[in-house]
Amino acid sequence: MKIQQNLSKVLPHMVSIFCLLLVVSCTTKSSSTSDETSNEAEDDFKGKIALDIRDSEADWSAYTPKSAPKDAPNILFILYDDTGLGAWSPYGGRINMPTMDKLAANGLTYTQWHTTALCSPTRSTILTGRNHHLNGMASITETADGYPGSNGRVPDDCAPFAEILRDNGWSTFWIGKNHNVPEQDIAPGASRTEWPTQIGFDRFYGFLGGETNNWYPDLVEDNHFIEAPATPEEGYHLSKDLADQAITMLRDKNATNPSKPFYMWFNPGANHAPHHSPAEYTAKYKGKFDDGYEAYREWVVKRMKEKGIIPEDTGMADFNPMPEDQANPGDFVRPWDELNADEKRLFARMAEVYAGFSEYTDAQVGRIIDYLEETGQLENTIVLYAADNGASGEGSPNGSVNENKFFNGYPDELAENMKYLDVLGGPDTYNHFPTGWAAAFSAPFKMFKRYSQYAGGTNDPLVISWPKGIKARGEIRHQYHHSVDIVPTLLEACGIEFPEVYKGAKQTPLSGTSMVYTFDAKPNDATKKEVQYFAMLGTRGIWKDGWKAAAVHAPISGKGHFDEDVWELYHVAEDRSESNNLAEENPEKLQELIDEWFHQAEINKVLPLDDRSAAELLTIERPAQEAAKDRYVYYPNTAPVPEGVAVNVRGRDYKILANVEIKDPNVEGVLFAHGSRFGGHSLFIKDKKLYYVYNFLGIKPEQVFTSNVSLKPGKYTLGMEFSREKAGEYGESIGNMKLYVNEEVVAEGPMRTQPAKFTLSGDGLCVGYDSGDNVSNLYEAPGEFEGGSIQGVAVTVEGEPYVNLEAEAKRMLMTH
Repeated sequence: MKIQQNLSKVLPHMVSIFCLLLVVSCTTKSSSTSDETSNEAEDDFKGKIALDIRDSEADWSAYTPKSAPKDAPNILFILYDDTGLGAWSPYGGRINMPTMDKLAANGLTYTQWHTTALCSPTRSTILTGRNHHLNGMASITETADGYPGSNGRVPDDCAPFAEILRDNGWSTFWIGKNHNVPEQDIAPGASRTEWPTQIGFDRFYGFLGGETNNWYPDLVEDNHFIEAPATPEEGYHLSKDLADQAITMLRDKNATNPSKPFYMWFNPGANHAPHHSPAEYTAKYKGKFDDGYEAYREWVVKRMKEKGIIPEDTGMADFNPMPEDQANPGDFVRPWDELNADEKRLFARMAEVYAGFSEYTDAQVGRIIDYLEETGQLENTIVLYAADNGASGEGSPNGSVNENKFFNGYPDELAENMKYLDVLGGPDTYNHFPTGWAAAFSAPFKMFKRYSQYAGGTNDPLVISWPKGIKARGEIRHQYHHSVDIVPTLLEACGIEFPEVYKGAKQTPLSGTSMVYTFDAKPNDATKKEVQYFAMLGTRGIWKDGWKAAAVHAPISGKGHFDEDVWELYHVAEDRSESNNLAEENPEKLQELIDEWFHQAEINKVLPLDDRSAAELLTIERPAQEAAKDRYVYYPNTAPVPEGVAVNVRGRDYKILANVEIKDPNVEGVLFAHGSRFGGHSLFIKDKKLYYVYNFLGIKPEQVFTSNVSLKPGKYTLGMEFSREKAGEYGESIGNMKLYVNEEVVAEGPMRTQPAKFTLSGDGLCVGYDSGDNVSNLYEAPGEFEGGSIQGVAVTVEGEPYVNLEAEAKRMLMTH
């Protein structure tokens, strides 16, 4: 008997479905008439057309690609994540950045360059030159909520800067992090209209989500998903891979089109969590953070003053500046002297890893700079080296060896974390330092990433070097600017203008102010920028003419009542750290700025404000081309299915059924896997037994269920069933798990499942193997299934009992 399509065991009327899959309907659209086409062509043609080509004259004017202006510069924009002003050596920080130091010595260091306080929105301002709400990027793409300023999709009237450059003769490359593609579009079969190669970039190599495992990344090359080219055991790290790819792309371009200038946007995974550092780089910082984050903050602020980064009279903002009734408890900083010995060791080690991660990535950037220098291209290359928001406080007051606990609302335990002290930053961890280091590395300001009303979230490093175009060497610039000013700056430097109409769409004017005037300015010359609003996750502020108004409100706090927010007032032209609240002394100035914030909110589509919790924001139902279902079928030999579009088993009953034929008695391998060692589940065969493992947030021991029977050659439906009974203290689902071989229960026991996503890195759902990092330590990735065949795997969340599905499948099989 031929192998039956055993997937019918789980889907009613599967016969009809499979038949329908064999039917392909094609609709041919009628084309324009030949007369219309020929008339349009003749109107544009400026040559001569005769009967004989020998009597005709060609015209290439409409078909010749536009060349860049003579001596147009190259552009290399290096954009790190999650790094405050007090972290890096050019600003006085303890983290050595030799490449950045070299560029700063050969150019300009900006001390008041600001961002939106979060990654996707900041990137959107650099992508288009418009404020982030005009780009539909109120927050990260995963929190899009369907309003004009927060839908997660860049509108046609905000054309990408890269498209303008490409049209004007530049080669364009995007390397590394993206996080500007809507979550539902991060899928092999989804729309690619927002992917890099469709918005002005000739090439892309990197990852589309907000973060990824630097040892086992989720990679995309141009328009398709790929596996990493090597493993950690073979020396792989994402930062090195990205630099390799950047150099390769530049070499390839120079081999054929050496006269074309290039624009390369290089976005490493650093310094975003997970903080992954090669051991030799972490070792460079051994003991250098043992004094703690409070002592570091005092030390670095003194250094910043000595280097002229901040004025001598700059005050020191409080570590915990938010009133207790307004503060988000997860953003509290624990005093160093109240930590026990183990906590101090762990927290210091976490800072060492972060520093090693940063310097290692800087060394990879250095390889790109060296290549440009060796090939004579550096002289006319505008190099921008920056970060997209302040240091991240998402590690909670206690830090974490698995950042996914934060996104699942699950607390870290010191005893569990201490087990990973010696391997922190390696493949066994998904670590993030505590809030204390976020505040310290964002010195001298209040708070950190996500807080848009305070400079700790927005005041970031920026170094610009352009030997041919900037005469100054090693100088500082104090003019106030913002990430939205980058596009106007580069347009002016390149000698091109942004079109008023692009591809038929009238363009929204650029929001920013060119910074080119600062190239020849004196350090303290007045800024040409006039006003900049801030709004992020319920926080908000406004800067105008050297004054700053800040609303006291914590991000993603769920408190609402924005009309009750208390506003603070700072004269930041004189008070860089925003330490002296002048609201009572200057009520008229405060009201002027509040009114200006509402004016900017109206013209930039900022409202409504949204401070809902991460759990609420991440689970908003958003329209997708593929509607959510109760039953899903997955097949072997396909790319991993990203979590954003995979079956959602969170907080509910679910079942997994795999139709398998075993041919070899020693069969083994993965049938189904989703997630990683830091959170996920897997159904697999090992030692002739069926296994199901649910890895709850990487906490050991894994929840392992093993069949009480051995599997022999034959045809099977192998599966599991989870029945949810209640919610746990932190929203986790608690219930009972049954493991099945056909209709027979072969293992059973209590189990808990995660309340939120397995990982933000996108480690997808797989059939027949486990991509990237293995879910269970009972096998090694990729754990390919060998010794048989998998016809498919079905996952159902509809609530139908497993045995009913098994019986239904048997009936269906009898019709074949």
